[in-house]
Amino acid sequence: MASRFDVIVVGSGSAGSTAAIAAARAGASVLLLEKLPFLGGVSTAVLDTFYGFYTPVSIAKKVVGGIGDDVVAGLRGLGPVVERPNTYRAGTRITYLAEHLKLVWEELVEEAGAKILLHAFVQDATVVDGRIVDLVVATKAGLLSVEGSIVIDASGDADVCHHAGFRYELAGEISPAQTLTTTFRMTNVDVSRRQTITKDELHGLMADARADFDLPRLEGSDHITPIGDMTATIMTRVEHVQKRNGRVVNASDPEVLTAAEIAGRRQAFEYARFLIDRVPGYEEASLVALSTQIGVRETRRVFGDYRVTREDVTTARQFDDQIGLCGAPIEDHGVGTNTTWEYLPEGQAVGIPLRSLVVADSSNTLVAGRCFSATHDAHASIRSMAQCMAMGQAAGVLAAMASQSGAVRSVDAAAVRAQLRANGAVLELG
Repeated sequence: MASRFDVIVVGSGSAGSTAAIAAARAGASVLLLEKLPFLGGVSTAVLDTFYGFYTPVSIAKKVVGGIGDDVVAGLRGLGPVVERPNTYRAGTRITYLAEHLKLVWEELVEEAGAKILLHAFVQDATVVDGRIVDLVVATKAGLLSVEGSIVIDASGDADVCHHAGFRYELAGEISPAQTLTTTFRMTNVDVSRRQTITKDELHGLMADARADFDLPRLEGSDHITPIGDMTATIMTRVEHVQKRNGRVVNASDPEVLTAAEIAGRRQAFEYARFLIDRVPGYEEASLVALSTQIGVRETRRVFGDYRVTREDVTTARQFDDQIGLCGAPIEDHGVGTNTTWEYLPEGQAVGIPLRSLVVADSSNTLVAGRCFSATHDAHASIRSMAQCMAMGQAAGVLAAMASQSGAVRSVDAAAVRAQLRANGAVLELG
């Protein structure tokens, strides 16, 4: 394998895979590094639903396109895809089979011409004058050194920026941190019978069952999938922020993450026991699958050239350099039994500025996905997977344009926006 690339992307989730596709389609040589044995990150290892493609209103507006559309088209080519109703006023959701999505990501990345390396963990970064010179990657064969003109940190946990010594906010240190969730799937569910009770009635059953079941979250959800008698859940809630020797640690710490994984699986079995015992339609159901890893919402948020704020989101602010849109509410899975929701103005969407993807401390590093530059509240809105795709596509386009100079700020935002429009991305509400 070559040791030098125009663009190195670390993390292959909705942001990273999309970034690799965009950069490779633009003609750059690209290496995509992934710690798991398959691409997709949260989109294949935790969830089965894309959130954020549409605004959550009665007449929904589509706010993400481009490569995101290619992904959904690829899924439809392999089998059924379900568009689920607008519940929690969070917008229409696109539910798929995660096993199909693994193949779709691989095919799109390889067709674009990017190189994939699985089972690869970034262990260190050499930085000279704010520029990442090389990355040290742990592989099955040992440590590997790779160089890239531009580096995109799409690791979710900002692992690259952490090893490079670039500034970030550790979730839970300044503002709260969202909790973690192990998802699970149930089979042999009588879906029509399950649908005889409402969301609120389900939550009432959870509240009534607290004396007999250990249910840390009382308004978790279950949803239909493309398989007729299978449902998927977002129910468990694992806290992860701790104080250790006078400092805050969270799920970016290996010991904390290990404990969270174990706790999440135990919670999943308890929620499954509750469903079978108390919820109509689940009487003959069985827990059939757990998420490959626990779902992590936030650990590190990098400081970029701009930091998206709560006010930006709640006022649906627009930016001259915006590269995408988000209409999703602030969805804060905090400590306690409930989730806090705060909605954008009806029918509007906040812009995602390109500057929030540019690492403030570096000349050749970008971030995309849930480690982008935002406050806790803004992050709780814009972290949805469709928005991660929008960020990834923009980061990939910018990285390819900047790869010759090796300086991300040498490229004008207008040029990036023009290319994104040409590639089908949605930058403003029509």
